[in-house]
Amino acid sequence: MEAHIFFFRTSTILTISIFLIISLPKSYSQDHDDGYHECGRPYNCGAIQMANGAYPFWTDDRPRYCGSTDGLKLNCSENHSVSFEVGTQIFNVTQINQEHHILTVVRADVDYDNCSSDLTNVSFSLTSQINLSIFGSVKNVTLFYDCPSSISGLNKFPCKAPSNSNIYYAFENDAEYGVLRSQCGRLIQVPISSDGIDLNIAQDGIVVLNRGFDVTYMSVDESPCLNCAYSRGICGSGIDNSSQFTCFCEDGPQNSECHHHHSTIAVRNKVIVGITVGVVVATLIFCCMKFKSLIRKIELWKTTKPHQEIEAFIRNHGSLALTRYKFSDVKKMTKSFKVKLGEGGYGAVYKGELLNGSHVAVKILTASKGNGQDFINEVASISRTSHVNVVSLLGFCLEGQNKALIYEFMPNGSLDRFIDNKVNESTPLSLTLENLYEIAIGIARGLEYLHRGCKTRILHFDIKPHNILLDENFCPKISDFGLAKICPRKESIISISEARGTIGYVAPEIWNRNFGGVSHKSDVYSYGMMLLDIVGERKNMNAEASCTSEKYFPDWIYSKLEEGSSLVPNGMTSIEEHDIAKRMIVVGLWCIQAFPIHRPTISRVIEMLEGSLDSLEIPPKPVMSSPTRIEAEFSTTTTC
Repeated sequence: MEAHIFFFRTSTILTISIFLIISLPKSYSQDHDDGYHECGRPYNCGAIQMANGAYPFWTDDRPRYCGSTDGLKLNCSENHSVSFEVGTQIFNVTQINQEHHILTVVRADVDYDNCSSDLTNVSFSLTSQINLSIFGSVKNVTLFYDCPSSISGLNKFPCKAPSNSNIYYAFENDAEYGVLRSQCGRLIQVPISSDGIDLNIAQDGIVVLNRGFDVTYMSVDESPCLNCAYSRGICGSGIDNSSQFTCFCEDGPQNSECHHHHSTIAVRNKVIVGITVGVVVATLIFCCMKFKSLIRKIELWKTTKPHQEIEAFIRNHGSLALTRYKFSDVKKMTKSFKVKLGEGGYGAVYKGELLNGSHVAVKILTASKGNGQDFINEVASISRTSHVNVVSLLGFCLEGQNKALIYEFMPNGSLDRFIDNKVNESTPLSLTLENLYEIAIGIARGLEYLHRGCKTRILHFDIKPHNILLDENFCPKISDFGLAKICPRKESIISISEARGTIGYVAPEIWNRNFGGVSHKSDVYSYGMMLLDIVGERKNMNAEASCTSEKYFPDWIYSKLEEGSSLVPNGMTSIEEHDIAKRMIVVGLWCIQAFPIHRPTISRVIEMLEGSLDSLEIPPKPVMSSPTRIEAEFSTTTTC
C-alpha cells in the first residue's frame, strides 16, 4: 500500500513539474543568466590564459559589458598573441598574473622595427577606468638616433634604411652613454626588466629590448569587484552600455554583490534534476527511507554556510599559488600533531615536515569565528604579499570542519620569548639591544610594505611580540593575519564591525571613536607599544609599580624625562646602547600618541629610527585614561 502511495505521489509531482517547466519563459534565462556565464568564461589566447574571466579588460570573444567601460581591450591576433593599445602605442602581452594584477609587456613598435624614426618614449596615462604603472626592477635602455658616422665600436642596431645607418643603444651607467648623448641628435628611452641581467656586459640589443617590463593594472572599480567576487559573482559593467559597475550573479545582475536568492531558473533546474533522479532511483529511495534522517544531517553538516563561503572564496581566487592539502596529509606532516610549537586565540601551531624535507609550521584553526572570516583573512592577506619581513603562507587545508594553514617554519620562535626572558636551555642564545634594534626596524619595514607596498592596503590590527616570528638569522616576520582587514589604498579611514586586537596594544580609536577614525595609524600605535616592550620600558615600570597602581606607564616615562633620570635599562653602560635605547623610547612615545593625527606614519617611523638622535624631538605627553579602567571596559568587546 505504501509503495502505491509513493509512486502515485511521484507521478503527480512529475506532471506538475513538467507543466511548470513548460510555463517558465525562456527569455528569463537569457535576460538574467548571460552575463554570469558569458563573462565568467576563461580567457585563452595562445600562452595567455585567465581562469576567472578577463575583467577589467574587454575582449572580442565576449560582450563588451564583461569588461570595465572604456577600459583597455585585449586583442588576440591570428598568431595567438595578445596586445593592447594606449594612445598611439601598442604593447604585446607576454604574461598575465591575474591575482596580483601584473602584465609583462613588450613595446610592439620596438619589437617590429628598432630603427623606426617614429619611436617615442613610453607613456602611460589614466584611462577612463584602468590605471597602468610600471612595476618592479626596471632599467631604461636609451636608443640614440642621428648619430655621426665617425662613432664606432659601440652597441648598435644595423638599419637598412636610410642609407645603411645605425641606431646606437646604451644604459645610463655605461661608459659610452655620455659620448652618445653629446654627439647624437635624438634619443628615446625604453624600459626593460632588470631582473637577472648583467648591465655591465655587452648585450644583444634585440634580446635586451624583447625582455619587456612589468606593468600593474588597477581598475577604479577594484573595491566593488572584490566584494562581488567574494559573493561568488562575476565583475562587469552595465549591459545597457552605462559606466556603472555591475556584479553578474546566478540570479541576475546586481549593483555591488550577489545575494543568492533562489531564482526561477535555479528552481527550474532543481526540479529537472530532482525529477530525473527521482524517477531513476525511486525504488532505491523507497528502500532506504529509514536512513533519510541520517543522510540529511550529514548533508546539512557538509553544506553549512561558513563552509560554503570559504569554498566560494577559494574558487574565486583559484590562481593563488597555494597548495591545498587533505587533512590526512596534515596529520602525516605533523606526525599526528606530535610537536606543539605554541597556541594562540585561534588554535594551536605544530611543527611539520613536507615530502621534500622542508620544515613548516601548521596552524590548526579550532576556534574559528563567525563564518570563517579568520581563515579567509589569513589566506586573502598573506597570499597577496611577498616581503622578507612578512611570513610566507605555503598552503592550506579545508576539509569539513577541519581548517589548517601551513607556513614557513621559523626556528627561533616568536619575539616575546626573547624580550620576556622565556628562552629556555634548548635555546640559550640571548639578543643584544643592537639585535633588538635591527629587529624593530625589520618589523617596521614589513608593516610599511603592508600599508604601502601592496596593490591594496592591509591593516594587521594585532601587532605584538607574540605575532613576530624570527628565522634562523633572527630576521623578523609579521604573522597571524586572522584580524587583518584589506582595504583600498586610497581609503584613509575604514569601518570595522567590532573591536579587535590585544589589550595593551590596541589603539584608543578602536574602542572609542572619539579619539578618531580607525586607519593604518592604529597599527602604528600597536608598533609603538611593542617598541617600548622591546627596549624594556614596560617591564621596568612594572617592576617599580605595584599591581594595584593606577599609574599609566607613558606617564611614568615622562616623569623620568622631567626628572632627568636615565631611561636606559639596567646593565647598559656603552654610549651606543644608551643612544639606541633612547631613540627607541622616543620613537615609541611618538607612536602611542592618543590621537591618530599626532602619530607618524610607519614610513616616518623608519626615518626616525634610522636618522640622527639629535634631530628627534620629545613628543607631547599622551592624554589617556588609566589602563585598569580601559581594560575593564574593553575586555567585553575585544578578541585577545
